[in-house]
Amino acid sequence: MHKSYQSVLPNTNKLLKKRWDDTYYNEHRKRVEMAGPVVNTNPPPAYIHLHLKLKKQQIEEERLATIERDNRILLEKMSTIMRTKGRVDNRNDYEYKRCLIRKKISIFKLKNNLLNSLNREKRSRELLRVMNENQEILRRITSRKPQYDHMKWEQDWNENLRYMDSISAYPKDWWKQTSKSSSPTFSRQPTTMSQRSSQKKSKKKSASSSAEKDL
Repeated sequence: MHKSYQSVLPNTNKLLKKRWDDTYYNEHRKRVEMAGPVVNTNPPPAYIHLHLKLKKQQIEEERLATIERDNRILLEKMSTIMRTKGRVDNRNDYEYKRCLIRKKISIFKLKNNLLNSLNREKRSRELLRVMNENQEILRRITSRKPQYDHMKWEQDWNENLRYMDSISAYPKDWWKQTSKSSSPTFSRQPTTMSQRSSQKKSKKKSASSSAEKDL
């Protein structure tokens, strides 16, 4: 087998050269297998606080402690009620209670009467004072002159109406006149300013021609 071995470098003994090359190759493969990786492929460290929700456990423990405390208090109350009468009064002393209630009501009414009798004059004086103050405020409001002169406003409005009549193309309340009148002339649509001026010119021409004929 060693006779057919093809070495890269020249040699005098093929058998020894093959053994040396095999030995170097096996050592190289061992070093490759034993070589450490350049990139760290180890898993990341595990943190306990990320896996164990300590705050949640604390809240749950507090909730359970509260439930246990409430249950213990309830159990103590139930045992107290079972051992004693508790706070329930089941004695038939309604007449005695009714008398106490009547006494309390009478005392309350007496106090109210005393308060009413003592404060009646004061309340009446206070009511008169408030009424006098209201009347004085009303008198001051009615005697106060207005800040705006409504007469001047009315004069200005009348003047504005005259200005509008002078510059308007149609007479004032022309729709009322057309509705009242039954003649076809008023029922037609009103003419514009240019049409009215042309009508006036034609009327003047007809009047002048009739005057010339009379002469």
